[in-house]
Amino acid sequence: MNKIKVLIVDDSAVVRQVLQAILEHDPSIKVIGAASDPIFALDKMNREWPDVIVLDVEMPRMDGITFLKKIMAEHPTPVVICSTLTKKGAATTVQAMEAGAVTIVTKPKIGLKQFLSDSAADLINAVKEASQVNVSHLKPAPVRAVRMDKVAPKLTADAIMPAAGAQAMAQTTERIVAIGTSTGGTQALEAVLTALPRVCPGIVVVQHMPEKFTASFAARLDSLCEIEVREARNNDRVIPGLALIAPGGRHMLLKRSGAYYHVEVLDGPVVNRHRPSVDVLFRSVAKFAGKNATGIIMTGMGDDGARGLKEMRDAGAPTVAQDEETCVVFGMPKEAIKLGGVDRVMGLQDIPKAILTG
Repeated sequence: MNKIKVLIVDDSAVVRQVLQAILEHDPSIKVIGAASDPIFALDKMNREWPDVIVLDVEMPRMDGITFLKKIMAEHPTPVVICSTLTKKGAATTVQAMEAGAVTIVTKPKIGLKQFLSDSAADLINAVKEASQVNVSHLKPAPVRAVRMDKVAPKLTADAIMPAAGAQAMAQTTERIVAIGTSTGGTQALEAVLTALPRVCPGIVVVQHMPEKFTASFAARLDSLCEIEVREARNNDRVIPGLALIAPGGRHMLLKRSGAYYHVEVLDGPVVNRHRPSVDVLFRSVAKFAGKNATGIIMTGMGDDGARGLKEMRDAGAPTVAQDEETCVVFGMPKEAIKLGGVDRVMGLQDIPKAILTG
């Protein structure tokens, strides 16, 4: 099997050293070079092109965003952004997502060496996932963000709430749309939400992202869309013309109070190795909205959301999966289809219509 060729670009010698040691510990990865800035990186890349680039944002001579745009315009390549988890860093990372970053790995300002060493498995998985994306969809494609935490057991949505009973909610005129996505999802969400008119069903979204990044991402979408888009807060009403994005690092559940829907934002263990988890959202939608909801699962690595979408379908909700042709990674939709949780499979361009018509 051919090894994944990785180039590391970071102005910190310590970061380069630690990243290289971690990645080379995996037999399926080969670090072909490390550069202190994009100018040196381009020289190395002209000699041997990498399969994945691990890239810092703030560097001398040429910043990471400019470098990323150049790569995506000339030779689209999966790029993992290594970003500091700060408010300023989050805003900059949104720019990286716009420019075509595939995965975002967060790093602290202090204790970096120990932190990265403790989180080696997450970093390796981020690079492996990046190597599997469909590069034809990388312009100008942002994708999944990964918070590097220690590997935890893979829990199901049972860790947050029990499954819905067999009896679905009585049908009402108030429709809810629940969307789950991961790798490639920021690009896909932009394409879907910007195509919606101001009058549309209330939408709840889980996009795998770490804390601090979702607020900047939601604000950017809000600036582009006719509908309102914002990061969800506990007890926010779900109303027509509004899309609520689950905050990074916290789960989001749909609840119903009388005739009204609202969201609950809460802490809890990671589910399917994610927080927020698509399965948690979908299960809550199955329980509290039933046939009044539409479930949509889009591009993403892994299987988070597959079981929840099946629960939504069993509760009477129509369900949709993005097709393989338009996915950056056909992982989550594929698993949902295999479980029998999908009514219809369609291209990204057709999903806005499904949202409007149910």
